[in-house]
Amino acid sequence: MRPLRALLPAAALLAATLLPALVPAPARAGDPQRGEALARDRACGGCHGEAGLSGERGVPSLAGQQAEYLTLQLILFRERLRTDPPMPDLAQGLDDAAVEDLAAFYAGLPPGPAPDRGPPEAAALAAGAGLSEQLRCGICHKADYHGQAQVPRIAGQREEFLQHALTAYRDNQRHGTDTNMNAVMHGVSDAEIAAIAHYMAHQP
Repeated sequence: MRPLRALLPAAALLAATLLPALVPAPARAGDPQRGEALARDRACGGCHGEAGLSGERGVPSLAGQQAEYLTLQLILFRERLRTDPPMPDLAQGLDDAAVEDLAAFYAGLPPGPAPDRGPPEAAALAAGAGLSEQLRCGICHKADYHGQAQVPRIAGQREEFLQHALTAYRDNQRHGTDTNMNAVMHGVSDAEIAAIAHYMAHQP
């Protein structure tokens, strides 16, 4: 690991302090029933799974995700501040109320592992657990990695999606209000990212 790794606990603490304050909380609570109808009309389940558990490589599960985080990400997509295709195009036409309704629907679904998740590997789990502790992931994502407010739930998320997201943060390729993660991931190797992703994907 690089010498800058010694700075990462401070970076993680800074992220925990600043991240929730970057974007105001939604002005209203979303309506999950309207969100369910909207998700059906927009065929969100075609990629993210009808129950919010994605069976598509590279597509995140949304079930049980933090509503404020989902709201923020949909707004970033809608405003084309986050550029992962095809979401910026799919988010067009969503007003703030629709965004909050979708977020409320998916946040209320029971979380679970990806339908095609493979078996855990002991060595990768141990390495990922150690790295997650060293990087202080639990400061922002909570000890159970279920997230809070605008900090996402990462427990049980698709492994290859986590790996892609962490790599993008490290390489400064994912932009938005959560760029404190760029500092946290600085200097983390591909092998270490793979171990973290494997560990998180197998958390309940």
